[in-house]
Amino acid sequence: MTTGTSMSHDNISTPWYKQFWAWFVIAILAFAVFIGLGLLFVATMNPDSLVRDNYYTEGKAINMYLGRDHMARDLNVVADFSVDEVTGDVSLQLQGDFVALPRSLTLDLISPTHASLDHAVSLRQIKGNTYTGQLEQKIEGRRYIELSDPDKPGDQGWRLTGEVHLAPGQPYQITAQ
Repeated sequence: MTTGTSMSHDNISTPWYKQFWAWFVIAILAFAVFIGLGLLFVATMNPDSLVRDNYYTEGKAINMYLGRDHMARDLNVVADFSVDEVTGDVSLQLQGDFVALPRSLTLDLISPTHASLDHAVSLRQIKGNTYTGQLEQKIEGRRYIELSDPDKPGDQGWRLTGEVHLAPGQPYQITAQ
């Protein structure tokens, strides 16, 4: 008569923590958690500057901006400007059917990708239709341009918009659209 020695020998197995496949599955899960936490850290440290928080307010403002664009077109506003490559001086000549020329202008140089690269230049009238201002740092590359009269905000004002590729010493022209 045989005892169950051969049967008990077949039932003996190693514990789970000594199995290769158990640690393989745990390693995959741990790697996924590690990568997920890393991506979460990167996302919180580098928020997307292109996303706006208040879409409704931005949508309502579009009509106001369109009115300013129409006002510029009605006034036949045209601006020619250049940026001195050495000093960063912005020189602008403004033409249009104005009752009186503005005392100052605001030139916004807006980066299409990063809000931190946006710059606003205050231009002051120096003689007739000539305005000048100073860039704080050298700016090159693609920019959206917005020129407006800071004394006439909202519906009563005008604005010129355009897109340029800024390069030192180049002349640019913005016309009403």
